[in-house]
Amino acid sequence: MGTSMFEILRRDGLARIGRFTVGDKVVETPALLPVVNPKICTVPPRELHDRFGFNALITNSYIIRNTPALKEKAQAVGLHEMLDFPGVIMTDSGTFQSHMYGEVEVTNEEIVEFQKSIGTDIGTVLDVFTEPDWSYEKTKYSLETTLERTAKACEIKGDMMINGVVQGSVYPDLREYSASRMADMDVDVHPVGGVVPLMEQYRYAELVDVVMASKKGLNPSRPVHLFGAGHPMILALSVLMGCDLFDSASYAKFARDDRMMFLDGTFRLQDMQTLDCSCPACQGMTLQGLRKMDKNKRTKLIAEHNLYQITQELALVKRYLREGRLWELAEIRSRAHPALLDGLRRLKQWQDLMERYDPISRDGAVFYTGPETRARPVYLRYAERLKTRYIPETKKAAVFPDTSGKPYSRPYAEEFAKARRAGYTPVVASPWGPVPAELDEMYPLAQSLFPDMPDRETVEESEALTQEFLLNVFDESIECSEIPECEGDDVDADKIRAKAVARFQFGIEAAEALFREPVELVTSKKTGKIRNVISDGEHVLSMRAGDGLYTLRMEGAKRIVAAVPAPFMRVSVMADAVPFVSEGRNAFSQFVLSCDPEIRPMEEVIVTDPEDRPIATGRAFLTEFEMKSMKKGMAVKVRSGSDDE
Repeated sequence: MGTSMFEILRRDGLARIGRFTVGDKVVETPALLPVVNPKICTVPPRELHDRFGFNALITNSYIIRNTPALKEKAQAVGLHEMLDFPGVIMTDSGTFQSHMYGEVEVTNEEIVEFQKSIGTDIGTVLDVFTEPDWSYEKTKYSLETTLERTAKACEIKGDMMINGVVQGSVYPDLREYSASRMADMDVDVHPVGGVVPLMEQYRYAELVDVVMASKKGLNPSRPVHLFGAGHPMILALSVLMGCDLFDSASYAKFARDDRMMFLDGTFRLQDMQTLDCSCPACQGMTLQGLRKMDKNKRTKLIAEHNLYQITQELALVKRYLREGRLWELAEIRSRAHPALLDGLRRLKQWQDLMERYDPISRDGAVFYTGPETRARPVYLRYAERLKTRYIPETKKAAVFPDTSGKPYSRPYAEEFAKARRAGYTPVVASPWGPVPAELDEMYPLAQSLFPDMPDRETVEESEALTQEFLLNVFDESIECSEIPECEGDDVDADKIRAKAVARFQFGIEAAEALFREPVELVTSKKTGKIRNVISDGEHVLSMRAGDGLYTLRMEGAKRIVAAVPAPFMRVSVMADAVPFVSEGRNAFSQFVLSCDPEIRPMEEVIVTDPEDRPIATGRAFLTEFEMKSMKKGMAVKVRSGSDDE
C-alpha cells in the first residue's frame, strides 16, 4: 500500500488542516472516524461514506477475530469488501475490551498480524490502557510494556500503517516521555489513549494536561488522534490543542439508549420537551412521532442525527480554523458545561508552549469573549515583547484612558502631539495593559474588540500591567490632564513609530541595522500611514496596511544577516533548493537544513543558502520543530528571491 504522509495545509496555532495520505486514499483533517461495530451495523459503512461524507472509519479487529463467521469472511475477501467501505479503515486491537472485561486472549504479535491479514489500512498495537486512578509506578511499568509492543509492531507491520498509542494516565511527565519515545519509532499515527474515563467523568482540565503533555513530545509530521473523543461539544477545544483525528462509538451507543447528542450536551428522548433540530435526519419529525417509531428505525434515525451534529460542528471548527478564529469558538463552546470551562482555563498553564505555535498576525480581529480570552498566547507575546523590545523616546510618560476608539493616535492626535512637545511619551491604559502610542496601529492592538463594560479581572489585570510597565520603564508618569503647555516644534511621530514597530517585530539589534541614517519614510497619500522605509538610500521595509507590521525587503535582509549572527531570523536550505528559492519558489520543509528556534508562524524570515548568504525573504509557515520533522509541505512562503531585487 505504500507509506503514509501528512502535510499541513492551513493552521491556526497548534490547530491544523492537513492532508493525510494513506496509500492511494486521502483524508482531510481534522476528521472524525465513526466506530462501526462489525456485529451491530447501526448505520451501514457505505452510507457513512456516500451520504455523510466520512472518508475513514474504525472497526474492531478483536471482535472480528473472535467471531468465526466474520473472521473467515474478512480473511477471504478483505475488510473493505466485507464492510463495503471504499475509504480508509482503521482497526482497534482489543485494548479497550481488555480494559473493560479483563485479559484478551491474543498476543500483540497475533493481533498485528491478523490486522495485516484482513487488509487494514491503519492497525493498532495491543497497548496497555492506563486508568486515571493508577499509581505513578503502576502506570510507568505498564507504559514500558506498551512501548516494547509498539517497537515490535513497527518491525512486523509491513505495508500496513500502525497506531502508536500514547499512554501515561494523568501524569504529564509520563505522557511526554511516552510521546517522545513513540516519536522516534516508525509509527504513522499518534493516538492519545486512556482518555475515555476522563471524558466520561467530565475531567476536562486533566484531559487538557494529558493532550498538551503528549503534543510536547510527539512528532508533528504525524496526525494526532484523540481516542474516544467524538462529542461535538469537545471538538473545538481538542482541535485547538492540535488533535487531528477523532472517533465516535457513542453516536450509535447513545442511539440504542434513546439519547440525542447536541452541542450543549446529550439528552434522553424521554426527558426532552421539544425536538428543535433541523438536521436532515430530524426534518419533518416531531418528538411524539420519534417516540412512537419502531425501535430499530428510531435507533438508526437518532444515530444519523448524532452523526449530523458531529459533522456540522466539525465543519464549523474548520471554518473558524481557516479564518484564524478558533480560540474564539473554543471559548464560546466552553460555556456549554462548567467542566469544559475548567479545561479552557487549564490551557492557560500551557500558554508558553502554545505561544511557540501562535501566528505573529492573523487576518481577523481578536474578539474578547470573557476573562479566559486573556489566556490566549497573543497576550503573553505582547507582554513579553514589550518588556524586552521596547525603548521609550523619553523617560517621562503621560497616561491616557482607553475611551476614544482605535488606533488611539487618531482621536488623540492633538493630545499625543502636545505630550511629545512637552517631553512625554504617550501611553494608553488599555485592556491589553499599556500601549505606547507608537505601537497602537500594529496587530493585535488595533485589531481587537472589547466590550465597553469590562469585567473586573480585565480591569485589575490591565491596570497592574500598566503600573508595572510605568514603574520599570519610566522615571516619571503623569495623567494626560496634567500635561503642561509647551511651545516648540512637533516631534516626528512617524519616525518614532517606524523604529518602535521594527524593534517590536525584529528585535533591537536588527532594528538598528535596518534604521541607518539618513532614514526617509514614504507615506500613503490617502491615509497618511507609513508605507515604505528607505534607509541610507535603500528600500529596507514595507509596512502592511492590514496589521501594521513590516514586510522585509531583500536589502533589509542583507543588513540583518550582516549585523546579527546566525541562526537569527534565518531558514537555511540545501544547495539543491537554492536556485528555486532564489527565483521566488516556496521553501519546503524537506530541504531545510537549519532554522532559528525562535521563529513563529507567519513571522518574517530570511532564507539563506548553506553559506549563510540571503537568497530570499518570506513568512514562516512552520516552527523549527515542525520544519525538522515534516517530510512534506511548505516551510516558508517565499515572497521575493534575490534575482528579482
